[in-house]
Amino acid sequence: MNYHAVKAFILDKLGRELPGKLTYHGVHHTLDVLFITEELCYLESIDPYETLLLRTAALFHDSGFTITNVNHETLSCQIARENLPRYGYSDDEIERICSMIMATRIPQTPRNFLEKIICDADLDYLGRDDFYDIGATLFEELKAYNILKSEEDWNRLQVRFLENHHFFTPTNVERRTARKQHYLEELRKLVGEYE
Repeated sequence: MNYHAVKAFILDKLGRELPGKLTYHGVHHTLDVLFITEELCYLESIDPYETLLLRTAALFHDSGFTITNVNHETLSCQIARENLPRYGYSDDEIERICSMIMATRIPQTPRNFLEKIICDADLDYLGRDDFYDIGATLFEELKAYNILKSEEDWNRLQVRFLENHHFFTPTNVERRTARKQHYLEELRKLVGEYE
């Protein structure tokens, strides 16, 4: 597997082909997910081979947005299947990578520990200091796609989302859950003022 070449390929593709209105799902998000994936692999003692598969999945997980924002995970797998063979990835490795990508679809459905890692990396910001800053970029993106209209709708959506979300890895359960709960309480209070 030529990981470094595939990383250069996909980051170039994302940089050239992602729509400008993707204020959240841009290259910066992919790089953030990659960084947290690497961090979780280290903290959870994942072996180098499986770490490489996870890193590849992180790089490709939102590449489907280069085609459309609908069912982008399925399209991300299509892009992975079309491109990874020429970088020395086997069919089995590609299918494992695609399973990791599909696990990130909301609601997240990880079926093994590697899939739990990428799911936690994808939504790591929910329990971080930059929660509101990153959330604002997602709100802008959802408005650009006419999925949401108002800040009230956004805050109600965030409350529902945080109520239904949980981290999967021991590392993120420990380091992110309390902060995420704090944000949920703040948002519930805010939404309560709309009544």
